[in-house]
Amino acid sequence: MPTNHAVTNQVPPLVDYNVADDVPLLEGLHRENADWAAGELQALGELAGSEQAQEWGRLANECSPVLRTHDPVGHRIDEVEFHPHYHSLMATAAERGLNAAAWLRQQPGTHTARIAKTFVWAQTDAGHMCPVNMSYSAVPALRHSPEIAARYEKQLASPLYDPRPNPLSAKHSLLFGMSMTEKQGGSDLRANSTSATPTADGTYLITGHKWFTSAPMSDAFLTVARTTNGMSCFLLPRVLLDGSRNAIHFQRLKNKLGNRSNASAEVEYDQAVGELIGEEGRGLRTIMQMVNYSRLGCLMMSAAFMRKGLVRAMHHARHRKAFGSALVDTPLMRNVLSDLALESEAAITLMMRLAGATDRANEGDEDEAKFRRVGLAVGKYWVCKRAQHVVGEALECLGGNGYVEDSGMPRLYREAPLQSVWEGSGNVAALDVLRVIQRSPASLDAFLAEVKLAQGADPRLDAAVLSLTELLADAENLEFAARRLVERMALVLQGSLLVRFSEPAVADAFCASRLDADWGAVFGTLGRAANTKAIVERVPTYDV
Repeated sequence: MPTNHAVTNQVPPLVDYNVADDVPLLEGLHRENADWAAGELQALGELAGSEQAQEWGRLANECSPVLRTHDPVGHRIDEVEFHPHYHSLMATAAERGLNAAAWLRQQPGTHTARIAKTFVWAQTDAGHMCPVNMSYSAVPALRHSPEIAARYEKQLASPLYDPRPNPLSAKHSLLFGMSMTEKQGGSDLRANSTSATPTADGTYLITGHKWFTSAPMSDAFLTVARTTNGMSCFLLPRVLLDGSRNAIHFQRLKNKLGNRSNASAEVEYDQAVGELIGEEGRGLRTIMQMVNYSRLGCLMMSAAFMRKGLVRAMHHARHRKAFGSALVDTPLMRNVLSDLALESEAAITLMMRLAGATDRANEGDEDEAKFRRVGLAVGKYWVCKRAQHVVGEALECLGGNGYVEDSGMPRLYREAPLQSVWEGSGNVAALDVLRVIQRSPASLDAFLAEVKLAQGADPRLDAAVLSLTELLADAENLEFAARRLVERMALVLQGSLLVRFSEPAVADAFCASRLDADWGAVFGTLGRAANTKAIVERVPTYDV
């Protein structure tokens, strides 16, 4: 072969590696009492990094879902067709317990184990994780009507994936979606105009237009509609008991920036049959249970995007040479990678702490429930915001190759903004933090108590906590300064966790850059004191 066709100094594909071989993730699993799941996590990580599973994700995204509203002779069917490998991804998620299985597993750390596993499996494909996370998050909302929850929880937790459009009682397993926002209101759910009319048999007829419906091929949807007593929550099956289709009509699939493997639909309810969940007039409170658990999934997905982007950047830098050295050995590239690593590890550590709080809150720990309520809103805002910047910088680490679809980085880049929009965009999340701390001062106390567990360990952290209390004291300007406040809350929480649980070099560089302003406006601007060698050693590297 002529020498001008020889391929040199190119990076081998990052396939057939174990995604779960990740130090901060495994440390969090141990810390949050979920060590028993280490074997399950490693087995799933091996599959997630395999060439086969990575190909499943690629094809599920490149071959987007297709809406079929009618059959060939004109009957309304409202079905969405997916690439076969979308179903491969879904089947694996169910088999490995990423659905609602954690709610039924009687073991310490079950929610932590699930978050760790979803973090690993999400690195194959983001889109199919939407129905998986929704089905998990539906359980606490359903429990507002215990008899309905008892009817469906086992099917939501089943390891048998069943995509058939059958009545709920005839399914091996179930997927539940969520349908809340309307075109005139968006996040302002009180502006919703969908109506619900009671019938003689105790069901309701739902009429209205939903602007976004997550995972429209789900077996049932939780939605909000207005009764004479106010906004209420309802469960609408896609197929009725007699096998006929409920009057849930898919108008179109959204043409989204990313998240292409997942269908998102605009839906009309034309007197669709639904069951009331919880009490009439308290529907927003009921469905917010689902939203709050979904927010932990949003944080997890953003942390997974960061990690996958960083790992790909590290892989490239280890194998690519420039000016006589591997990129990873050049001081400036090491600064960039270390800075990205700080952001990624801080996100993972916060994710695992909130997963542990979820376990303990569900076991009845009121202090953990209060901390989780604030910490989750803070973390969802910040981690989901940071993912966009981390992924963009990681893409740039690959140079022109990163801008090419074959690298996988453009797909990751298109995914990165979604979680910040999903379940409440930045302003909604920031205002939610204000709402919680104003209505429940005990929740703020629990948050500050968590942060202060690191008191005295780092003067920069102590100073940042003091500045946070000064922000909180400025009651007149809290709404105007909500983003500044929530950002500071997130950083002091992450700083506290890293000081207590991470490698000293990571904690020191995080506090110096994020809390003490020894940092520039972009990644790769850490101060000279940063121990970049120790920081990047905690990022997974794989010999493939």
